[in-house]
Amino acid sequence: MTDLAAVPTDDSATALLDEARALDAADPLRAHLDAFVEAPGVRAYLDGNSLGRPLREMPEKLADFVRHDWGTRLIRSWDEQWMALPMELGDRIGRVALGAAAGQTVVADSTSVLIYKLMRAAAAADPTRTELVMEQGNFPTDRFLTEGIATEAGLTVRWIEPDPVLGVQVADVAAVLSERTALVSLSHIDYRSGALADMRAITEAGHAVGALVMWDLCHSAGVVPMQLDDWGVDMAVGCTYKYLNGGPGSPAFAYLNRRHHGALRQPIQGWWSAADIFAMGPEYVPAGDIRQLLSGTPPVTSMLAMQGMLDLIEQSTIDAVRQKSVSLTDLAVRAYDTELAPLGVRLLSPRDAGLRGGHVTIGHPDFRDVTRRLWADGVIPDFRFPDGIRLGLSPLSTSHIETVVGVLAVRDALRA
Repeated sequence: MTDLAAVPTDDSATALLDEARALDAADPLRAHLDAFVEAPGVRAYLDGNSLGRPLREMPEKLADFVRHDWGTRLIRSWDEQWMALPMELGDRIGRVALGAAAGQTVVADSTSVLIYKLMRAAAAADPTRTELVMEQGNFPTDRFLTEGIATEAGLTVRWIEPDPVLGVQVADVAAVLSERTALVSLSHIDYRSGALADMRAITEAGHAVGALVMWDLCHSAGVVPMQLDDWGVDMAVGCTYKYLNGGPGSPAFAYLNRRHHGALRQPIQGWWSAADIFAMGPEYVPAGDIRQLLSGTPPVTSMLAMQGMLDLIEQSTIDAVRQKSVSLTDLAVRAYDTELAPLGVRLLSPRDAGLRGGHVTIGHPDFRDVTRRLWADGVIPDFRFPDGIRLGLSPLSTSHIETVVGVLAVRDALRA
């Protein structure tokens, strides 16, 4: 429960808190707030888009895993359940969060490794196509991997420079596409502004020139509904420690549309992706299904935490999660208008909720120092260079009251 004792009670703050109480009272997902561990001394956790809170059930779930699955069943658990876990968990993520039918999603490796695998496979798919399309301001991993693969494969990168608030538009992509385009690789939600890209239209634009299209879903999986199958997406990668609450370093997932199985060949040819994993044969023959994206032994222990969050999302439905996300971010924008805009703070996210993901970014020259003071005071947002604060509002673990308390804390830190 968020402590309101330190919250100022001027008229504008009181009005916002009253609105937040009413929204929380009407929230159909409010019961889930108690499912998460409360951090002592934290008044507002506004960084769920970087690291989701753990579920209360996790200590006992981890202990049971050690006592039973590992401690009692020992190596027998590989045959009994662990061998299939990367695919089974991938299918759950696909069904609950991605709009993907079974057999196309797998959990393995880190986001960076999976992006490399899929991007490298796409780059090699058609030797007549010599260009990769990437956004200039995309997350560093995406950009660095693109540059590295372009160097490895002798390709050219076509950089998109979109509006920093509204993000990549269909016209931005269309302007750099040609018959030379091998792969368009973009983020569904901009990690800085929270801008939500039109995945369907951009994918269609890429396909119109014969290119493959890959999406980074790190900031959208578990908070924004999507239909990867229906929208014809070729491939996608996302992390599980943000809105899927898998914990620090939890493995990523990869989606590869069924039409590419057996056609694209990923470059890290480990034994787990072999057609016969225990044949120990003299040469590598890849599996013909989604297991082809695996390489080495999967991190079973690191797959435990996200399973409880997938249960909650499935019970709630991803559409209901999105509705609450919009409610939270809309409230944050209204609080910005009354409390922060008069102090010279800039809104760095789209105002229209339909164009925005699960976080709101605001900017001010003093925000680096403000963030340090907020953290010391138990309010935890996320600072992004050079002068942005991201308010990451994870719908199942964040209340409207917590959102307002966070915005008011930013206001008071600026005034101090």
